[in-house]
Amino acid sequence: MIHGAPLSDYVRRTGSSEGASVIDSAHEDTFVWDHLPPRDLWPDFRYDLPDLQWQGRLNCADVLTGAAREAGYESRRCVTGDAESWSYGELADNVDRIAHVLVSDHGLRPGNRVLLYGYNSPMLMAAWFAVVKAGGVVVTGVAALRERELAGMVEVARPTIALCDHRLTERLRRVQEISDLPSLVSWGGEAAQLESRMQRHPRRFDAVGTAPDDPCLIAFTSGSTGRPKAAVHSHRAVLATCACFRGAALHPSPSDVFIGSSPIAFTFGLLGLICYPVYVGASVVLLERPNAQRLAAAVEQHRATMCFTVPTVYRQWLTLRLTEQLGSLRTVISSGEPLAGTTWEEFHAATGLEIVNVLGSTEMLHAYMSIGPFPARPGSVGQPIRGYQAALLDPDGQPVATGEVGELAVKGPTGCLYLDDPDQQRERVRGGWTLTGDLAWQDADGYYWLYGRADGLIVTSGYNVAPDEVEAALLEHPGVAEGLVTSEPDPARGRRLVAMVVARPDALTPDAGGAAAVIEQLRDRLAPYKLPRTIVFVRELPRTPTGKLQRRGTPDEVIARIDLAG
Repeated sequence: MIHGAPLSDYVRRTGSSEGASVIDSAHEDTFVWDHLPPRDLWPDFRYDLPDLQWQGRLNCADVLTGAAREAGYESRRCVTGDAESWSYGELADNVDRIAHVLVSDHGLRPGNRVLLYGYNSPMLMAAWFAVVKAGGVVVTGVAALRERELAGMVEVARPTIALCDHRLTERLRRVQEISDLPSLVSWGGEAAQLESRMQRHPRRFDAVGTAPDDPCLIAFTSGSTGRPKAAVHSHRAVLATCACFRGAALHPSPSDVFIGSSPIAFTFGLLGLICYPVYVGASVVLLERPNAQRLAAAVEQHRATMCFTVPTVYRQWLTLRLTEQLGSLRTVISSGEPLAGTTWEEFHAATGLEIVNVLGSTEMLHAYMSIGPFPARPGSVGQPIRGYQAALLDPDGQPVATGEVGELAVKGPTGCLYLDDPDQQRERVRGGWTLTGDLAWQDADGYYWLYGRADGLIVTSGYNVAPDEVEAALLEHPGVAEGLVTSEPDPARGRRLVAMVVARPDALTPDAGGAAAVIEQLRDRLAPYKLPRTIVFVRELPRTPTGKLQRRGTPDEVIARIDLAG
């Protein structure tokens, strides 16, 4: 709401509004516009680059999927899933038919929200483009989410229809019982509801002429607690991210085969495995439930050349000795959690590949920083990518000196806009900068290095400890496959540092001797107050349903807990 009236009233009357930069929005349903933050809480969007100067109507799905028809490469392979493979022409046809189903069969109006819920697949890819091409706003849900989590998303985003994999239909039906989710259509299985409806419609759909700043995506941040935080992004933001990320030293070509582990419901997966491959005319392999073994096998099978995954997978490839299956890869991209310098070095030694460490967030849509264009410095996240700028700020919002730790702030063609959450918006945006929540420092050569999370510091004996720093030191021990640092109450220190460790087979014994060996190495790398007082050997680290490390989680199986003296 803007001054108590719907934004749509201002748009229709004046062509613009105080609350947003929209001009002549195509949205008939202005729910998203009406629930964006007040204009004075917006970040500064920067479109300085010549290739970001879009004028008039702009529908990012039409631009991306229509390029093949215009350039004449409709027969080129576009996407391969677990059960099917489509050319660019087949993708475009399926996108248009799904758009017809949404509009003709379900009355979708521009600005309506559509929940997509499924595993990575060609059909999920087509559904994403179809919603956007029809002028809708995609609400993304990870297949691992359960009923209450999905109901929370429905409450915030108010989708009018859900499209889902048939294997997840019952879960969404239970969501309908506890939330306001009006309509549900599934694909796959014997019923094949969506496919049967698609066959009744033509293979051409005229894209809705959306404005560049019309919202097209609501992405929920993963790992958050309490009320889900929903980040809103526009058609312009999607295309700007593709244009800017192309300069992050990836040098893609139509001959590349993309692959990765991130769900499309995450913006890292959405841009890296959907939008970006189509933007450059390449092909992509979408795996429904990839783990390290399946991903390595698929790289080998499909001769993949460009991989988007998380540091955990690179470490598992090393631990499981799967690197021989990765010979076709020429570029590997890491994001989602800190990449330790030791992981970079070990992977480079085993494969000859330099991991391109990138830093991004749901709030910024995708990557805003990358090591790619610069000489490698293992452990660094590099420098801002093309179109972005960064600063390190103290608590008063003033820049810190080189070498000092500050909170990372960024500006560019994307930025944080939370749906109906002004309190969180005030926390995240300051002086036009989007605060990433990362603590970092910059060296004399301009490289940025992560120190930890601004909201994740552990205070022990009066000292602030960044878990990421201790975890990086843990991973330098040759017997540690994975490590996670958390804390628990301690009467003497306030909080006691606890390190959960996954030991490499035959390299570290999960007992008191192994714990002592780990601590002995840490003594040479960390100040005494940063040393864990408890080592817990576990089979696997605790993770959220979406696969992220969970500092407050409980491991499923504890092998041994060693409380150390001192």
